[in-house]
Amino acid sequence: MNRILAGLRVVESGAFIAGPSAGLALAQLGADVIRIDPLGGGLDSQRWPVTKDGKSLYWVGLNKGKRSIRIDIGKSEGRELASALITAPGEGGGLFLTNFPATGWLDYETLRKRRADLVMVNVVGDPTGRTALDYTVNAAAGFTFLTGPIDVDGPVNNVVPAWDLVTGQSAALGMMAAERHRRLTGEGQLVRIALSDVAFAAAGNLGYIADVLVNGAHRPHYGNDVFGAYGRDFVTKDGRRLIAVAITRGQWESLRKATGLAEKFDLAARALDLDFSREGDRYEGRAAITAILERWFAARSFAEAAAALEAAGVCWGPYQTFHEMLRDDPRASTKNPMFTEAEQPGIGRYLMPGSPLDFRAAPRQPAVRAPILGEHTDEILLGVLGLSERELGTLHDKGLVAGLQD
Repeated sequence: MNRILAGLRVVESGAFIAGPSAGLALAQLGADVIRIDPLGGGLDSQRWPVTKDGKSLYWVGLNKGKRSIRIDIGKSEGRELASALITAPGEGGGLFLTNFPATGWLDYETLRKRRADLVMVNVVGDPTGRTALDYTVNAAAGFTFLTGPIDVDGPVNNVVPAWDLVTGQSAALGMMAAERHRRLTGEGQLVRIALSDVAFAAAGNLGYIADVLVNGAHRPHYGNDVFGAYGRDFVTKDGRRLIAVAITRGQWESLRKATGLAEKFDLAARALDLDFSREGDRYEGRAAITAILERWFAARSFAEAAAALEAAGVCWGPYQTFHEMLRDDPRASTKNPMFTEAEQPGIGRYLMPGSPLDFRAAPRQPAVRAPILGEHTDEILLGVLGLSERELGTLHDKGLVAGLQD
């Protein structure tokens, strides 16, 4: 975490990944991100993975560094209170992030009547208004037919919710762009971003759409081979697995040097009438390159192979489970300043990441835990909305809001 966005107040009303991850990115850069939580917790408050007693590790992971206010938005008075919070005055306020439908009381035009310069970022599944999740978007965007082993005929789902995560970062970027526009012009605006647009844009930006339209290509599953260049997984003598990649000519030269197999690679290239100094030719000749390298790795332990690859500057990395990553990799430890060991109430002490952005002018600070539902209800109502103690008590008595003790 750092404080580069200190002074901004973002109200977040959302669930699952795309919306909360956008709020997380802003909170970890120092913005005051206030979650509006239903009295009993949101749609994702119990989502897996969970602890043995059912507390969601997923929810606390995506909501670090935020504040939480519990409001009964099922009642008109609760919705009125939430609207007042979203549009509360203040130079750094009037920023609203949601991945719920922007209709009813969340309609932008309705909200901006209360604050004309309101900036609202609305994450949606599909630009047509249809419901969509990362899983359905990924299925429609073609990537499932590229993922998986060579001998698989059908689609293979991706375990990483890539479009949710990219959409979240894009939504945070959209919020900052709109906030800058407001500072320059005084104008607020509604910004919409759709999961499916993010996925289809990626397919276009990576050349996959043009490959079909220009080349008429139909890419099959390629397993663990890196498409268009050279790279794949290998097994060492002691059963460990690693990946070696040679996309650039320099990376290829490093791999040749590390393994001492330059002469064999050259013979294979001549036999295939290919030039392995070119990445496309390395891809076409990948089977021959792999056959040569597999014997080299199989004859060496992981430590021996790693030492040779590292000494020559090869682009490589180990395959690790989460357990192995935490045990062996200093990048996933407090040796990496992005990580902090912090106490999460009700769960315990564990390793938490901050923002991966490292600003020279805004040094990193320790990661901040996630809030407990309703932990900041009273301080937000008193400090942001300026309610009196009496007004606050009335809201609690009516059951419109709840704090830690309710």
